[in-house]
Amino acid sequence: MLKILVVDDSKVMREMIIACLRGVPGLEFSQAASGLEAIERLSLGGFDLVFLDLNMPDIGGFEVVEFVRSQDTLKALPIIVVTTRGEESTRTRALQLGASRFMTKPFQPDAVVAELRSLLHDRLQDHVQDRLTEVP
Repeated sequence: MLKILVVDDSKVMREMIIACLRGVPGLEFSQAASGLEAIERLSLGGFDLVFLDLNMPDIGGFEVVEFVRSQDTLKALPIIVVTTRGEESTRTRALQLGASRFMTKPFQPDAVVAELRSLLHDRLQDHVQDRLTEVP
């Protein structure tokens, strides 16, 4: 299973992102309601991708991206920023800090799936292949 961490201070938004991805086989979801909680969970390792809001009450998404990129064990972790802040300067800053993709809210469910698939294509294919070889 591929582990996805969804970070947003809005429970509704976290659930919406997860609902968009429920049809993708081989995914397991964890949630974090703040930047601090995200850093704590990420420090334990084991995640394959993060969906990350920027606007949170304690540690913001920019700081979470900086933390991830500063850790040797997390440097390659794909991060999809999902935010209401659609201005070009925000997009540029997120990508310069190391976000893999940038999406604005509201989003289309198909776009969430497409971004995940583009970043995890090989791992999703490996998971499907592994599952096929398990079948007698």
